[in-house]
Amino acid sequence: MPDTGPGHDDPMATVAREYQQFARWEARGRSPAYESLAEAVAGDAGLVEFIASLPPAKQQPQLVFAAARYLLGGPVDVGRLRALLGRSAADLTRVIMARRTQTNEPARCAVLLPALAQLPQPLALIEVGANAGLTLLFDRYSYDYAGHFLAGADPDAPTMRCEPRGPVPLPSRLPQIAWRAGLDLNPLDVTNDDDVRWLTCLVWPGESDRAQRLAAAIAAARRDPPTLHHGDLRTDLPGLVSQAPPGAHVVIYHSSVLYQVPAQQREQFAACVRALDVSWLSSEAPEVLPGTSRASSDELECVLTRDGEAIGFADSHGTWVRWPT
Repeated sequence: MPDTGPGHDDPMATVAREYQQFARWEARGRSPAYESLAEAVAGDAGLVEFIASLPPAKQQPQLVFAAARYLLGGPVDVGRLRALLGRSAADLTRVIMARRTQTNEPARCAVLLPALAQLPQPLALIEVGANAGLTLLFDRYSYDYAGHFLAGADPDAPTMRCEPRGPVPLPSRLPQIAWRAGLDLNPLDVTNDDDVRWLTCLVWPGESDRAQRLAAAIAAARRDPPTLHHGDLRTDLPGLVSQAPPGAHVVIYHSSVLYQVPAQQREQFAACVRALDVSWLSSEAPEVLPGTSRASSDELECVLTRDGEAIGFADSHGTWVRWPT
């Protein structure tokens, strides 16, 4: 039955509950600093009131905490966050409203690579929600799937370490990529120091391996920046698909992007992709795409799909990938 008890539809109660859930289901075991901070925020009426005053899409803990880190230039605890809100609420609001949780985790390439390598080659890649384009660089990175090693084209690019679980179809070689392009409402520029600063603020404290991997991926991207286009995933895909070179198999893909898109717009996007002569890969949270029901209580587990059909599961930060037996 629906929750009709006290606090139902109360914006402040909703924010407090979401921050408690973030602490318990997402930050726990990954970032003790964010687990502690989210729990403290949930119990602080002043902070909850500020967050509840933001549009719902801007209330995410990852976004609020990253904006505070961006302004503070360092770690955030509840005391520093209270002080920042007290003296610079307008600046904090400005950064939150201007930015998005563009967590361009390059290790996500490792969970998509097995499905990508099964497609006809050469490939023309189009990434939706490309952010800074770090997950367009499949062939430049190296990969280590628990000892199954694949060497990338850039020896200075990072190695993505991913644990395969179940009968994952690990490729014997990296796919041949003839062309690549990204689409994003607000693409980030790897050659822009301020955009890079924002990307680093999105890495959770305590995950030094992610910070090192991000820095190495940014350096690799700066040596040959990917092509990124400003555009809307619902309307601008057909024009971008038409730019792919003849003879290349077009693949549209995305990872941990659609949760930021309203449900009706997701349906419009899906209809657009299905009308195109392309392959479609995704790694998104359960239930973000129709037919991808929740498989566990882990908020960081994603469902891998090919052409809208579930084929496996993965960690949203790329640490493991699982194929069903």
